[in-house]
Parts: sequence; structure tokens; C-alpha cells
Amino acid sequence: MLTRLEANGFKNLVDFTLDLGPYTCVAGPNGVGKSNIFDAIRFLSLLTEHTMNDAARCIRDTPSGDNTGDLADIFFATNDQRQKRFQLAVEMIVSREVSDDFGRLAKSTSTFLRYEVGFRYELPSAAIGPFGGLVLEREELRPITVGRAHNHLRFPHHKANFRNRLVHNRRFGKPYIDTTKDGEQDVILVHQDGGSRGRARPASAEGAVRTIIGTENTAATPTILAARHEMRSWRTLALEPSAMRRPDPYTQAPGIASNGAHIPATLQYIGNTMPGPTTEQALATIASRLSDLVPVTAVRVRQDDVRQLLSLELEERSGLRLPANSVSDGTLRFLALAALAEGSAEGVFCMEEPENGIHPANLEAMNLLLHDIAVDPTEPVGNENPMRQIVVATHSPYFVQLQHEGELVLAKKAMRRNSLGTIEPLVCRPCLRTWRSSPEDPGVAHIALQSYLLPPQGRRIAIQDELWRDESAL
Repeated sequence: MLTRLEANGFKNLVDFTLDLGPYTCVAGPNGVGKSNIFDAIRFLSLLTEHTMNDAARCIRDTPSGDNTGDLADIFFATNDQRQKRFQLAVEMIVSREVSDDFGRLAKSTSTFLRYEVGFRYELPSAAIGPFGGLVLEREELRPITVGRAHNHLRFPHHKANFRNRLVHNRRFGKPYIDTTKDGEQDVILVHQDGGSRGRARPASAEGAVRTIIGTENTAATPTILAARHEMRSWRTLALEPSAMRRPDPYTQAPGIASNGAHIPATLQYIGNTMPGPTTEQALATIASRLSDLVPVTAVRVRQDDVRQLLSLELEERSGLRLPANSVSDGTLRFLALAALAEGSAEGVFCMEEPENGIHPANLEAMNLLLHDIAVDPTEPVGNENPMRQIVVATHSPYFVQLQHEGELVLAKKAMRRNSLGTIEPLVCRPCLRTWRSSPEDPGVAHIALQSYLLPPQGRRIAIQDELWRDESAL
């Protein structure tokens, strides 16, 4: 679970902080940089499986798969200057028990962690390569003690059911990863997991291709491995209609992909594991959710034994059976999320514009579905309450009006001055007197939401006034 994100110098995130709860809605106009929040989270996740340069190139995959953009673009820039460094930091809750690539089980000594990483940009050279690249400057992983946990875990939660069950710490003294100097060189130190005794394992930062988080994959360093597993589960959902309509082979593992693929395989797995004499009856909960959106009575997975394929089929109230190719994009998006809600997948799921393809009258159903996906912090985490987190970005006034003020932050550009001159980075302001409020930022008053509550330009320009007054005319 990601509880806090900090960024400085990454795209338009300068001295940026955002506290996160089980569900967070970031609202703001087009072009302010809401997507950069997701890019920072995705970059950290990509570091667990890719080199630093490849992670930077893959932040936003293009449809063609051509990820050859300029790496310098991820550094903050003004019209005529570009920063040469950026830092990212996160605070997160990780699993207590982890397994490595060899299936060996181990327990982390701390489950509430702070991870920091910093990079600089080097111009093309013989050492760096013809396109330039990222150089690792620092990397740290430190425990957050049980005694300090309540100051860092700020969102409303049940102490006994949630915090006391999830936050453990047997680590005092040295961090798991830290950075020191050896002459002019930066050296990353990996400390033993059991405590502060023992000799640290050094690694040169200058020539590193990957971060420590991206390389440690054995049970010998279980806490670092737990952090890696947690960060790997952070995903951006960019649900694509073509991917959601695609059938799955019988051998496909369940789990909704970031692009929405593998709905049939996931539904088949859910149908086999949920109580019910048939898959269709086991999927009745998903069909019931979907009926809030469209007149659907059943969700089925069709099996083609000849081609060994699983495909999606919906049945309407009229009895008409619709294959995936005949289902609307909005319905498929809703169905993918409903399958995610009923499954057991854990992690952080980021999603832009959840209102896309959804009629305004049905946005409440979408909002309730997203909340159902997120973990309930008043109940113990388990099979019935998986450790899942939702972060959405929107500019829809209809969707914003459905949010609780404690779950809402307002994204905007704020004018500041720094070494590059006058800049306008992204800031996220909490609502007044909510858990995100602080002495440094007490939050914004209700009037700040005015643009989301009033009709365009303060008047009903889409429908004539007389139609609003005479409902029978509608």
C-alpha cells in the first residue's frame, strides 16, 4: 500500500507531496499534470523489473511500442532551462511474508518503509551511450517504527483491525539500503536484514544499470524483496477496448492486465472459485453489478474446445446474447473493474478519467464499484478485504460531486520561484478540515469546488431554460 508520494524535479513535480488513502480522487483541469503523478508511481514500479533507462522510456508506452523518447524529458524544465536531477520518495506498507524467485519463504523485519531514490542526467558519451541516460545518485530504504506509524498513516483507519495487524518492526539502527561517499564516488550500501550488525555489501552507484530494489530477488534480503514485490504491484489501468474484447487461451493465467486484457480467463477463475453450481451462477454478483449500467441478466464465459479459447458473452433481459465484439467500450471497462473487485489481486491501481464511456446517470455505480475495489481500513485485511488501493484522476464535475471531501484533492499549477526562476509546478491541495490538512497546508474551502458545481459559464447553455422549468417537455 502506497501511503505517501514525494517528488522533486520529476516532470512538473517540484517539492511535490501527496498523502494517499485507500481511495484518492485527484481532480483538476486538463494540462495541469495530473498524469505526471501516475507517471512517477509507474516509474518506481518499472524500476523493479527494468534498467533505469528502460523504465524511463516505458513510463508511457506508445501504441506502436516505440519507446525511444528523450530521457531528459522526465526532468523538470522551464522554457529555456532543464534541471539535471530529480528525486522520488514513497512510504509504503509491505507484506510481512514474501517468497523469492526460488520459492523460498522469508519474513520481512519491517512492514512500514520509506524508500528514496535520486538520479541525475548525463549527456551522451562513450560511457553513458549515444542517447544520454540516468545515473543513480542515491538510494535508501528505511523502516518506519511502530511508534511513529500513526503519524505517517494519516487516513482514517481502525487501529486494532488495520494498523496493528499490518505494521510490524524489528529493525532498529541502520537502514536496509543507504548511500555513502567513497572519495568522489557514491556507493550504495546493502545492510543485512537481521539487524545493524554485520558488514554492509557495497555497490558503486556510478556504473549501476539498475537500482538495488530492481536487483534484490532472494530471501536473504526479505525486507528489500518485500518492497520490490509491493512496488511491482503498482499499476496504471489504461483499459483498451481491443484488449478487453480479445479471447483468452485455456492456459491463460487469471488477472486483469493493465490494458484490460484477460477478462474471460479472470471470470473463468472467479467462477470456479466462487460458490455456485455453475460458472454463470457464481458470476451472478458481477452480472448484478453490471445490471446497474446496462440491462444484463447473465455474464458467461464461452469455451471453444476446438480452438481452446475462452470468450466473453453477456445476456440481456430480452434474451439476446452479446459477444464481446458487440459490447460497448464503457460496459467493458465497467466489467473489467467488476472482475477486479471480485478477484483477489492486490496492489495500487491508478486510473485516469473513470467516467469515460459512462452515462452521467450511471456514474454513481462506477464510483461505488471503485470504492468496493479499495481496501476497507476499518476491517482486517484478508481474502474478503484484499489490500488494494485506488487512485483516480478526473476533470468531470459529475464525478467530483460524488466524492467525499476527505478522498478528494484538487490539482492546479502554483507559481513559485526557484533556481530556474519563476515556475508553475503541480500542487495538490486537500479540502479544508480533512485528514490531509496540515498546518503547512490547511486545505481549500468549499468555494474552490465551485467550477465543478455550477453549469458551464454559470448558465445552462446546453438546454434551454424553459426545458429546465418544464420537466414535461423532457
